[in-house]
Amino acid sequence: MYDCSIIILGATGDLAKRKLIPALYSLVGDKKFKKFIIVGAAMDDISGADMIENAKEFLPEPDNTIWPNLIDHSFYQKIDFASEDDFKKLHSFVSDLEKKHGISGNRLVYFAISPHFFCEVTKNCATSGLVKKLSKDDKTWNRIIYEKPFGWDLASAHEINKCIAKSFYEDQIFRVDHYLTKEIIGNIALVRFTNCVFEPIWDKKYIDQVSIILDEKVCLEGRGAYYDKFGALRDVVQNHMLELLSLIAMEPPDLLTGDYIRDKRVDVLKHVEFVDGILGQYEGYKKEEHIDPNSNTDTAASLLFMINNDRWRGVPFYLKTGKCLDKKTTEIQIKFKKIECKLLKGCPTDSNYLTINIYPKGTFYLTLNAKKPGIATEVMPVHMEFCHKCQFGTVTPESYEVIFQEVINGEQSISVRFDEIETLWKITDQVIAKKLPVYEYKKGSNGPEQEMAFKEKHGLKVK
Repeated sequence: MYDCSIIILGATGDLAKRKLIPALYSLVGDKKFKKFIIVGAAMDDISGADMIENAKEFLPEPDNTIWPNLIDHSFYQKIDFASEDDFKKLHSFVSDLEKKHGISGNRLVYFAISPHFFCEVTKNCATSGLVKKLSKDDKTWNRIIYEKPFGWDLASAHEINKCIAKSFYEDQIFRVDHYLTKEIIGNIALVRFTNCVFEPIWDKKYIDQVSIILDEKVCLEGRGAYYDKFGALRDVVQNHMLELLSLIAMEPPDLLTGDYIRDKRVDVLKHVEFVDGILGQYEGYKKEEHIDPNSNTDTAASLLFMINNDRWRGVPFYLKTGKCLDKKTTEIQIKFKKIECKLLKGCPTDSNYLTINIYPKGTFYLTLNAKKPGIATEVMPVHMEFCHKCQFGTVTPESYEVIFQEVINGEQSISVRFDEIETLWKITDQVIAKKLPVYEYKKGSNGPEQEMAFKEKHGLKVK
């Protein structure tokens, strides 16, 4: 059971109310905490109870015992992130609460704020004493979680990392991407490396192309001020999508754990090269709240990458993402090459696929060709499926629950190392430097009409 203070900077923002507070609610309900306080800080003038109440709509029906317990242990202080004095007051506020609740001094500070503030807020956390530079030998721990994206280009990522490294030890710093904590994502490496039916054919000889799709039905949902500074490339491609690519394409690690996997992810990312792409912006984006009326920010991207190494040379990796589309889908499709058909007639029109559906189904399925019942020489596609939810129900923890637990336990494998972040930005900066055209597309569509021609140009096929 945990004994610690959870401090959320940016506690009134979208991330806090949609993800962080619901995750803490679940952990409190699972009796993970022995002693705890939740302290929120932001620029709004509200109470601790208001902070928790704002997250209520993102919870199932609140339990009559968990909900009051969460509110009783939640507090809030208004703060100006640029004011060192305000951070000193926050430190005193937290220290007094820790004494009152008998908490040891273990602190987890979650930066649920724009990366533009990371450096300044880190300095204020350090100089105020809110977060102390503590080694592994100290009796208590202080840890910081930086939410993606880490910077907005390679230069800013370097500056932020240089800044935080001056104030804290590396083992206190957690740069997280919640996508890497999803159960179905954790299964990707296991499925590949623990099944002999896949690993021997996981290369350019047998795989024709790889598609990674991350489509969203939602638009901005009040995040205009943030999103207009980043767009699809920086907000989604730079982290979630390229990290999925690295998991699919990495070389076999010595062990399927921690730094062994992180080493191999970085190694393969160093060989990724941008080939071509198109960007999109949905109709009406410029009229959204907090959006520059002349904004050219991308809300959709279709990109083609190649991996210049012996395993993957010549295999296209297609990444597609967008907001305000017709449906929400997160999926990886691995298309295998067609084999020579030896039937006189009724040959299959398509090859085999391994599909990893992260959302909405949470399934792995292999599409095979099989005989059509009653017809001797005609084949049809059939699915062999592993349904994660069907097998395990909803007992697996949500991503942000995993993040909180792993950081409290000091598990560094959950953190994205800076050399990986640096490599991810190098790839993304390649794309940004091309100044791709941004095409308008209709809300509720599948993206820009030009995408069809883009896929045909490169021989891409997505099921």
